[in-house]
Amino acid sequence: MSDVKARIAVLDYGIGNLRSAEKALCHVGADAVLTADPDVVRDALGVVLPGVGAFGACMRALRDSGLEPVARAAATDGRPFLGVCIGMQMLFDGSDEDPGVAGLGLVPGRVTRLPSTVRLPQIGWNTIERAHASRLFDGLDDPAWLYFVHSYAAEPRDSSVVAAWCDYGRKFAAAIEMDSVWATQFHPEKSGDTGLQLLRNFVAACSATAPVQ
Repeated sequence: MSDVKARIAVLDYGIGNLRSAEKALCHVGADAVLTADPDVVRDALGVVLPGVGAFGACMRALRDSGLEPVARAAATDGRPFLGVCIGMQMLFDGSDEDPGVAGLGLVPGRVTRLPSTVRLPQIGWNTIERAHASRLFDGLDDPAWLYFVHSYAAEPRDSSVVAAWCDYGRKFAAAIEMDSVWATQFHPEKSGDTGLQLLRNFVAACSATAPVQ
């Protein structure tokens, strides 16, 4: 890991408890800041898009905040980018939770409701199994236990972007990886030591992109 302290922008678009992600990143050594300032986001080494609640409300809040363009740029310019929970779902084309609201469309596919054969929402610990090697999972058990809170889950059109799977009523994408973009349906900041290790891996990826002084 680089000895550069990673400056990470956690997007503050005015919805839910977004500060928990910032606190967890600071706990693992990042210089993380919850911000709605586009200039801070543009200058950051890495960007985190958290999300809680409903897909439509999160997308509307992101657009109303004016942060959609910088979020889109951060997810496509090669910097490490991490979406969490609804922040993962927002990367997709749309969600059956709010059919009239478009997502960011950065990952082809759709978010669909989990089956009614299981209790919804899924709240609590479940295991994920890796689909392939990912530096986001360095040092994690396989399978690993992570903490989930959701009733909807993403279905990528291309399964090769799935970094880890989970099973709850059906098999769904628990994490995705596309170049420098990662996203998790589970909450790393609520997942104990395992989640903190995942965040350390993300911080390490951000530090590695820092220019040589």
